[in-house]
Amino acid sequence: MVSWNAKPTVPLADTIDRFVDSFNVQDLDLAMSFFAEDAEYRPGDGTVHRGPAQIRAAFVPIFSGKFGLVTFDEHDRLIDEQQRRAAIRWTCRLDLAPQHTRGTTSVLRWALRARYGSRMRWEGTDIFHFDDELRITGKYTYASFRRPLMLKG
Repeated sequence: MVSWNAKPTVPLADTIDRFVDSFNVQDLDLAMSFFAEDAEYRPGDGTVHRGPAQIRAAFVPIFSGKFGLVTFDEHDRLIDEQQRRAAIRWTCRLDLAPQHTRGTTSVLRWALRARYGSRMRWEGTDIFHFDDELRITGKYTYASFRRPLMLKG
């Protein structure tokens, strides 16, 4: 018997694990597969990206290697399965070594390397909202992106 109100059997924790992994393996298509058609992404810089096309465009610099290799280490998470909400606290690691920059030139990348060396990190938090199918309907990032606290690392 098919239940029309059936909930997905994959818990939110697994969905978040796979979403974070999509960033760490630099797979933009996989990352985008987690978003609902009506999703919104607020990266913490005052902009709002609505729908997959705008969200993808916002993610391209992260996945393209323009600024180097970007990976995330997750430290904490809070999950509310019933309300389909989650929060993760993370460290973003940026590796600016030439082999990770995919041949692009960037004044910003040069300035960052001059100040911090080839590796740096900063911390932030993401709040997620999910629909009934465990697709992301909202991703809200909180960190000081204009002037993040960068540390050698």
